Amino acid sequence: MLLVTLAILTGDGHSSSGFALAASKDKADLAQQGPEVSSSESILNRLISEALARSPLLIASRHRWLALTKVPVQVATIPDPEIVFQNLAVGNPTPGNDLQSNDFAYFGYGISQEIPYPGKLRLRAKIAQKEAEAAKAQYEADERQVAEQVRENYFNLFYLAKSRSILEHFAVELKRIAEVAKSQYEVGISPQQDLLKAELASTKILKDVALVKEEWNQLQSNLKAILGREPDSPDIPVGDVKLTPFDLDAERLRKLALSASPQMKQARALESKSEESLRLAREQFIPDLSIAYMYQKTGARFPDYYMATLGLKIPLYFWRKQAPAVQQASLENRSAKAQTNATRLSVSSQIENQWIAIRTTERIAQLYSRALIPQAEATLASAISAYRVGKVDFQSLLNAEIDLLNLREQYYRAIADHEIALAKVQQIIGSLP
Repeated sequence: MLLVTLAILTGDGHSSSGFALAASKDKADLAQQGPEVSSSESILNRLISEALARSPLLIASRHRWLALTKVPVQVATIPDPEIVFQNLAVGNPTPGNDLQSNDFAYFGYGISQEIPYPGKLRLRAKIAQKEAEAAKAQYEADERQVAEQVRENYFNLFYLAKSRSILEHFAVELKRIAEVAKSQYEVGISPQQDLLKAELASTKILKDVALVKEEWNQLQSNLKAILGREPDSPDIPVGDVKLTPFDLDAERLRKLALSASPQMKQARALESKSEESLRLAREQFIPDLSIAYMYQKTGARFPDYYMATLGLKIPLYFWRKQAPAVQQASLENRSAKAQTNATRLSVSSQIENQWIAIRTTERIAQLYSRALIPQAEATLASAISAYRVGKVDFQSLLNAEIDLLNLREQYYRAIADHEIALAKVQQIIGSLP
């Protein structure tokens, strides 16, 4: 197991912790290192699990979804009954006055119940269920978004760690080249300007290292916030990352996206909700019922009264209430259908773009590793040999070294971008098949 620890020197010469890159030679070496050193995949999986468990965004989204699951049973239940007590006194308002001598006086006890027209409660329950389904889809989308943010920050940290390692290696190579230039200068083959160019290149490396450190600290802060950690907590370690195999074609990936995307699930749920809302709005023209029963106790000399009542709630002002409500529900239904179509097009576009990015970065990374970097290494070796005998100038040698540095950085950038594109695909379709 090869463990490369990257440290940035601060102005006072002390090392700043943070850049730790664990690069695995093979699984056997990894097992021998014990639990302190883990593969990149296991580190990333632990970080995602931590984020899903502790993210405040997910906690809020989950509670909102669970809260909405309690609504359907409420709106599907008929209104609470009303218990009524009545007193009719004759002659003065004193309760029970003239109860024994007048058959108009009584105490009354009754109950009334409003009964919505059959089907209205069922529609209200369906609307609430669709709202809960939309909230569940939003929660799933939030989960995938948090996982994607963890992955994206992690892969960018991997690139920065590699970039730092390359810069350190470049500094060592510059020192070696400067020693060659010094020896050439001492024997009169090379001018003193070559030494000055080597020093200038070394100074530029310090600037690049400082920029890498700044970006590293920013990404660490972002990732800690997603995980729910404090900003001053220890830096998160980063393992070595390899290209993940990916063999899905664009058409299959698009079908998976349209069927598994939480955004599509949410849009469909909201469209179904709008359709049920339109049906309910149309049924509001139908009167609701109310029934009541009253028992009226009179004095002992008179018979008791019994009264049953049936009522209708007439939509008398339908042109101001029910009719505009139907128009509103109809417009909202059209809007929901258009939103579903817009979401479908957006998801299709996103998945197509990520598929293109995956294929492109995969080819670029292979081109770097199999052709460009080996060619640049051979060019640098040839330039060093030629410089020793005075066949090329120092600038050509320095350019060859810089070209190799840039190619190596771009290779790891391509790997990081490939994995980030895969993470965005997972955000849309869930786990890769």
